[in-house]
Amino acid sequence: MAVFQLHNISKSFGKKQIITDVSLTLKTGEVLGIFGRNGCGKSTLLKMIFGTEKANSVNISIDGKKFNPSKNIQNRQVAYLPQHSFLPKNLKIRDVIPIYFQEEKKQDAIFYDSLIAKIAGKRIGELSLGQLRYFEVLLVGNLEHSFLMLDEPFSMIEPLYKGEIKNFLSKIKAEKGIIITDHYYEDVLDITSQNILIKDGFAQNIQNKEELRNFQYLSKNSL
Repeated sequence: MAVFQLHNISKSFGKKQIITDVSLTLKTGEVLGIFGRNGCGKSTLLKMIFGTEKANSVNISIDGKKFNPSKNIQNRQVAYLPQHSFLPKNLKIRDVIPIYFQEEKKQDAIFYDSLIAKIAGKRIGELSLGQLRYFEVLLVGNLEHSFLMLDEPFSMIEPLYKGEIKNFLSKIKAEKGIIITDHYYEDVLDITSQNILIKDGFAQNIQNKEELRNFQYLSKNSL
């Protein structure tokens, strides 16, 4: 079991304070949901952990050893699925897989997935949103990293692929700690073991949909 600990991360853009103080602990085998309104800093938080956005202050450790986000990409400890697609639109699925995985067993795990095998000859630019997102989650989720962060994996995709993404994440969580942020809150709550809400720069622990209402992330009339 690996343990990821984040303490006292903060971020401002000029005079605007986005994140004042957010802390969390995540173990492999756990799925953490992060909620918050647009502009509250959810995506910025993930980018700061991954190392593509510099924090004003940050204290992170993995298994008690200091973790430096600026060295994460070469050390391969935390994988990240960004909100927007990162794959070249002109390449076919079957040609993308070997770019990420040289080991034949890993390649086969993705290529012979029941949904991917049917569309392996398609170019990335020809895929539906659900097909594309599912493929991206498979790529990132099969990396060797102990921790995985997903930014809006469920946004605007077909129910079939939402279900398949949930099944895949439930399958790999035994070996990974997973962070998810998405406005499709019911899909997130379906698979998380803990949740936080970022509001006014701070993190609040959340147990259920009712608490999302209480903190005014959801309206009082939401079902």
